[in-house]
Amino acid sequence: MASLTRPPASLPGAAASDLFGSSGGGGGGGARGLSLRALGRARLGGAAVGTRRRGAGGAGAAGAVVAKLRKVKKHEYPWPDDPDPNVKGGVLSHLSPFKPLKEKPKPVTLEFEKPLVELEKKIMDVRKMANETGLDFSDQIALLESKYQQALKDLYTHLTPIQRVNIARHPNRPTFLDHVFSITDKFVELHGDRAGYDDPAIVTGIGTIDGERYMFMGHQKGRNTKENIQRNFGMPTPHGYRKALRMMYYADHHGFPIITFIDTPGAYADLKSEELGQGEAIAHNLRTMFGLKVPIVSIVIGEGGSGGALAIGCANKLLMLENAVFYVASPEACAAILWKTAKASPKAAEKLKITATELCKLQVADGIIPEPLGGAHADPSWTSQQIKIAVVEAMNELKKMDTQELLKHRMLKFRKIGGFQEGIPVDPKRKVNMKMKEEPLLGKISDAELESEVEKLKQKIVKAKESSAEASDSGLDELMEKLKKEVDHEYSEAIKALGLDERMSTLREELVKAKQQEQPLHPILMDKIDKLKKEFNERLPGAPNYDSLKSKLDMLNELSKVKNAEKVASQKEEINRKLKEVLERPDLKEKVEALNAEIEDSGATSPEDVDEGLKLKLINLKKEIDMEMANVLESFGLHVEAIKPTSRDISPQTSVPELSAKLGNLNKEINNKIEEVVHSTDLKNLMEMLKMEIVNAGKAPDSSSKSKIDALQQQIKQRLFEAINSTELRKKHEELTAEISEGPMWEEMATSLGIVSFLRMQLGK
Repeated sequence: MASLTRPPASLPGAAASDLFGSSGGGGGGGARGLSLRALGRARLGGAAVGTRRRGAGGAGAAGAVVAKLRKVKKHEYPWPDDPDPNVKGGVLSHLSPFKPLKEKPKPVTLEFEKPLVELEKKIMDVRKMANETGLDFSDQIALLESKYQQALKDLYTHLTPIQRVNIARHPNRPTFLDHVFSITDKFVELHGDRAGYDDPAIVTGIGTIDGERYMFMGHQKGRNTKENIQRNFGMPTPHGYRKALRMMYYADHHGFPIITFIDTPGAYADLKSEELGQGEAIAHNLRTMFGLKVPIVSIVIGEGGSGGALAIGCANKLLMLENAVFYVASPEACAAILWKTAKASPKAAEKLKITATELCKLQVADGIIPEPLGGAHADPSWTSQQIKIAVVEAMNELKKMDTQELLKHRMLKFRKIGGFQEGIPVDPKRKVNMKMKEEPLLGKISDAELESEVEKLKQKIVKAKESSAEASDSGLDELMEKLKKEVDHEYSEAIKALGLDERMSTLREELVKAKQQEQPLHPILMDKIDKLKKEFNERLPGAPNYDSLKSKLDMLNELSKVKNAEKVASQKEEINRKLKEVLERPDLKEKVEALNAEIEDSGATSPEDVDEGLKLKLINLKKEIDMEMANVLESFGLHVEAIKPTSRDISPQTSVPELSAKLGNLNKEINNKIEEVVHSTDLKNLMEMLKMEIVNAGKAPDSSSKSKIDALQQQIKQRLFEAINSTELRKKHEELTAEISEGPMWEEMATSLGIVSFLRMQLGK
């Protein structure tokens, strides 16, 4: 049988293929000393092979070796023919495929930078004019340059979060290797994860800074479209994270501090990466980094997206460039999830708190590295030097720690992020679910359901009163708001059914126009509104939804009465409590008891028997109590006038029932006067204007609307005050006040106090 044998010795100057020979046995059909190329042209031991095919016996056997050469593209080896031994970074830097770009990158102007471009263009135009004409425009150029620098400073010191995101993604922003070659004395790139692939999206290598060795690793984006495709736009696959993991173990073994640079939109999320274990690779890195016994410093130089950034970011110190961002989800993705549109990305960027300043406040980042005005791409060399200074300072601090202290420091950095509090009740009104609550369709709730809700609420209020518990008005307010929406919807449906919607829309437009012009409503417009309102009220009973509207209005009025009753009862209870506190004051009690003792000692059996001195003391004590009670009532917003006696003789036989009748008559006259004024055309117009202003102003009126509303309210109050402040009513009021203040009996006077206060309150309104 044929066999291939290794040559016994190597011959100097011979090719490897020439030294590879074969031999045959038995039949002598073997060959020795032939090159692979020769073996490829001819088959060995043809006779022996033919014999074997024919099944003939014998010792002869044959073998064949075939080698075919194929044409391939010449490999572009990075090592040049004449390497410079004095190159920066050492002679091994020639092995790096990262070379300076042949063409200068084109300038890219962001949307918010366009005003600066216009100033730059003006400066260039003036310089061009100066060169063409030979005139001196140095003053104008200096002025424009000064304006440009000031505008640049104002712009870049007041950047919004979304603008910083755009700067972090700038195509000309310096990459990881740009910074590494600037800050290191020597740098050698290390490749491969030893598991099948070298991911170019993550670059690793050993470099020196001021003679100290460090392990560098970071995300590498491209500087142009071709490089971005090659680097997969800085989005690593599992092989990239496993390469970083291998270098972490290497650095930990040799005691090299680790410096990582983060600049990725996130880990590559294609099907192949998921099949290769993207999540497992990231998780493995996270676990390993917390156990490494060397200092780790991470710098976010662009955008740090989600777990793809965190996989090389579990460090003792996390530093960020001034315009870098670090986020769990991009603003566009967040906006698409929460607001269903990527156009809300500025709002999302603000809410996510992803800028360096915000993350330092939240103690996620440990420091901010400054950038030049215009961003890192405006002066990459200066930015790299700032990174070098910050890294050296952080490493000097971390190198002072022993291993256990270093591990604890890294653990505590992440443990202190965020916070929670226990034992604090959650506000029921707080929106726990971020998705907007779907509002129920108006008009779809039946009257029976609403009546059932109203009845349940009334029973709840009754039970609360019976148990002497404070009834919560949250359910009442919520149901009233619900009924108001339903009533508004029913009114809208009724307007449509009666065919008045077009006229209503026209009037609404005219009102809006009048408001924009800041003019009072024209009488013709007021007349149109009155006519439409009158017609609607007349035709409303014929609307198909009239019964439903009336039912909901009745329920709303009923709930309004309940709410007002609760408010009045609560206020009344509070007033009574305060008045009781006044009457039970020790100093007043002492005076009343002393006065009672004097009356008993005098032997008086009726008010007529009391002498003038005691009467004067009684009047003075009553006045003191009146003033104290008046102060209490005024503290609740009730206007009370002091009661002054008149010189007119008062009949001692005037009784409380008679006074009550007189009070009732006076109150009736006041109400009639108010009704008369309210129904007057002048006041009705003012009230309609006030309603329109309130509707147009909405829930958040501006200062102009507020002033108009206040002026109209003041006019209405003035008209009402003039109506009830007539000479006739004032005269009756003064007479009745005098009768009450000089009543014959103390108990009757005390009882009358509440009636007088009520009267004064009515007049004050």
